Amino acid sequence: MSKKNKNNTYGIDKKAVKKQIVDIFDYNPKRNLNYKQVSKLLEIYDKPTHKIIMVIMEEMAKEKSLVEIHPGKYRINIQAGHITGKVKITRKGFATIITPDVEKEVIVTWKNLKSALQGDQVKVRLFAKRKDFSYEGEVTEILERHKDHFVGVIEKGDNFAFLIPDGKFIPFDIFIPPGKLNGAQDGEKTIVKITKWPTRTRSPEGEVTEVLGMPGENDVEIHSILAEYNLPYAFSDETEKEANNIPVNIPAPEIKQREDFRNVPTFTIDPEDAKDFDDALSVRKLKNGLWEIGVHIADVTYYVKESTELNQEAEDRATSVYLVDRVVPMLPERLSNKLCSLRPGEDKLCYSVILKMNDEAEVKDYNISRTIINSDKRFTYDDAQSIIESGKGKLSKEILQVQKFAEILRDKRYKRGAFNFERDEIKFRLDENKKPVGVYFKTMKEANWLIEEFMLLANRKVAQFIGKDQEKHLTFVYRIHDDPHPDKISSFRSFIKTFGYDVSGSSNSKKLSSSMNKLLKNIKGKPEQHVIENLAIRSMAKAEYSTQNIGHYGLSFDYYTHFTSPIRRYPDMMVHRLLTRYMNNGKSADSQYYESLCDHSSEMEQKAVSAERASVKFKQAEFLKERVGNVYDAIISGVKEWGLFAEIKENGCEGLIPVKSLYDDFYYYDEDNYQLVGKHKGRNFMLGDEVKVKIQKVNVIKKQVDMTLV
Repeated sequence: MSKKNKNNTYGIDKKAVKKQIVDIFDYNPKRNLNYKQVSKLLEIYDKPTHKIIMVIMEEMAKEKSLVEIHPGKYRINIQAGHITGKVKITRKGFATIITPDVEKEVIVTWKNLKSALQGDQVKVRLFAKRKDFSYEGEVTEILERHKDHFVGVIEKGDNFAFLIPDGKFIPFDIFIPPGKLNGAQDGEKTIVKITKWPTRTRSPEGEVTEVLGMPGENDVEIHSILAEYNLPYAFSDETEKEANNIPVNIPAPEIKQREDFRNVPTFTIDPEDAKDFDDALSVRKLKNGLWEIGVHIADVTYYVKESTELNQEAEDRATSVYLVDRVVPMLPERLSNKLCSLRPGEDKLCYSVILKMNDEAEVKDYNISRTIINSDKRFTYDDAQSIIESGKGKLSKEILQVQKFAEILRDKRYKRGAFNFERDEIKFRLDENKKPVGVYFKTMKEANWLIEEFMLLANRKVAQFIGKDQEKHLTFVYRIHDDPHPDKISSFRSFIKTFGYDVSGSSNSKKLSSSMNKLLKNIKGKPEQHVIENLAIRSMAKAEYSTQNIGHYGLSFDYYTHFTSPIRRYPDMMVHRLLTRYMNNGKSADSQYYESLCDHSSEMEQKAVSAERASVKFKQAEFLKERVGNVYDAIISGVKEWGLFAEIKENGCEGLIPVKSLYDDFYYYDEDNYQLVGKHKGRNFMLGDEVKVKIQKVNVIKKQVDMTLV
């Protein structure tokens, strides 16, 4: 007699039935089911098979794929049970939970968010597995609120008021009780702090902490943007007082213990409107035939001591924020624009990387030291570019020499596998009231590359100086960039094939970077250039700060850090302090403490980028508000189910063509191919397509531009 197949009972495939039972529980996550109910859902009606289903379910309980809640009643057993993570709300009407607790995506619907908002840290009960193999769950506890201040417009009733929030993905208004308006009037923009999150009411309760003014005014909207991302726009009195009490004069003993570069030709190159000059170059030929290039960086940590209000403020801010009409500095103006700024004709304290290079731009030796300099000349990028092109001007010999080195360094970097992502930046011409009267593209030229290459080299040498000493395992702050995800590269490759392009190589290979650089060169000046560049950048991982070095993929560096901008970036201040510690033979710093500072700095960097983009959107809307009815040539720069985004060629301003304005057909969203496709006539709109658009409507306050096709 043959043995019975253990996966086959009386002609039933147990493995297949178990899968069907799991599917039933997945789609009935909140129900406790017995074998009769499961049999009915499986459309099995004969009693003998019912008993087999009962036996199978008992086995599944022993295997722990089901949990017996009551005698004979079962529920699916999700191994993770409860997970914790961060809420990320999508436009598609649900949220995902960013968590390391499970490998698959965790989906939470609006109904199951229980008032959790973007960025909140939450506890989630998993109750179902979906067809796409992701989990579904519900928020059971909000562990930490990401923010408790919101920006919006006040709407007043007779005895109450509400704040209508500006931000996306906030599904409620905020109730303001009588006496908590702080003088705010109907229609004014304010900042409101949540004081209560009642569980049984839809709206939380809050109080006005600041009245910004009437919507649409420049300062009101800029302050709204900063408040939306929880970014400050003023320093406390205590911080300003500390800055003002720092002496201007440099003590003689401090000068004596530093390497003196005051008699070496030295210069700065910065944007025309810059006031915080945190890097300078010195150039001289040595007797041994080598060139000495000094990369001099403002010694901010000499002035900003740990355990001070100034340092705490810089740590909290983590970065300067560059909005269209202003800079919100990390440090008070007395430091950023005066004491630490490497202004010409003034003695300045620096932290320097001194490079000794041969005529082929090879670094034969280098050292890192604290120095004193006196810059001979402050150049704008245009000034330096003029010298590079004409060969004439003050310090032309020095500038031409470092320019020659920069070209060699740049070429070597790309051959080594660095990516060449260089995009024109959108800039605005503003009148005296800060209203945009013109838009133009700022192009990188040789003068920009000159400074960029030497900053990259200095950052790299500092990271190597600490990181290569593997025996000591010294805690340090690195700027890291992971390999791109293979799925993103695959998706990017599929898209560019529609334009007749391709890239080769895997996501972690040198071949990919050289192939990508070739692609970016080939699309220069073509209609699809901006769209492909955007998608190429999105296919890459985000660079961030960490004490765990994995190298910098985009730059093709094994060791990289941020050392060269301590006036505007707190990680550079951390690097300066750690360098000083280790050069004085200090012990390795607390890695956990510095990793938390790295996480904070990475988060604040992303907030600053978001605020900068919002200020650009605001100014674009202001600019186009005066041009409603104008027709422009544009490129489709984004495709979503709700419409097409189009970017105007001549000024880079972007707007939305709502799908409801496409009257000629019913259009559906083909996400895989980045296009809207007409169901009946077959017309399609794809990323990179050239179109003519008309400015239909502009809402400056919401930063929205509506367009129609012409």
